[in-house]
Amino acid sequence: MVAKKNGVTLEQQLLEKYDGDVSKILAALDKLQVSKTKKKRKLSGQVVISLKSVSKTYRIGGEKVDALRDVSLEIQQGEYVALTGPSGSGKSTLLQLIGALDKPSDGVITINNEDIAKLSDRKLSNFRNKTIGFVFQFFYLQPFLNLQRNLEVPGMFARTKKIIRQERTVSLTKSVGLSDRLKHLPNELSGGQMQRAAIARALLNEPKIILADEPTGNLDRENAFAIMDLFDKVREAYGTTVIVVTHDHELAVRADREIRLRDGKIVS
Repeated sequence: MVAKKNGVTLEQQLLEKYDGDVSKILAALDKLQVSKTKKKRKLSGQVVISLKSVSKTYRIGGEKVDALRDVSLEIQQGEYVALTGPSGSGKSTLLQLIGALDKPSDGVITINNEDIAKLSDRKLSNFRNKTIGFVFQFFYLQPFLNLQRNLEVPGMFARTKKIIRQERTVSLTKSVGLSDRLKHLPNELSGGQMQRAAIARALLNEPKIILADEPTGNLDRENAFAIMDLFDKVREAYGTTVIVVTHDHELAVRADREIRLRDGKIVS
């Protein structure tokens, strides 16, 4: 095993993390191996996301930039898909289009057989809030709200009863290891803690689709594995579809399918 991050082997990372404790290092390596060989779950066969000949073109300073070019794909209910590729390959643009945060220049995107480009602004906002859970690279936690209130925000917009919001918040913070941070403001949390908080917030409304942009990018290996396990639990419990943009090999190999992009096109 010679996986590297920032030029440092995984073994070197573990030696430093666990201060040479062999039993802890072996346990971490065993967990990594389990994640790589984990049996893929059986999918429903029901297509929930469909893209047909989707392109996205931006104009920057009068120059035409093709962020996505003629992308077609289908994603099933409960499927875990990893979007990989070099920076600028179109991964984040594809995620934003699926999440209806932007509209394609050409082509059609349907979710649950509905063309999302034809939804009114009001229906689109409601659709995003109830159907999709977003995990952004930047956390977008409200600086004036404590962690508990930040996590409850999506439930407020969805008009979820207060007691249900609170129960879900307690359960989710426990799942991501933040039970002791409920009353803390964002500036009292580390980058990794804010990342885990953002993931918990995305799960509050029990969305049918989770879209995550580098969800483990600010986490150490232990917490990264905890987030991977959490995604698996959500899929098993609710049949949630999970789509992640990642450069993390360990995260990508956990997926049912890896879609690689280059220059705005799917290459494998």
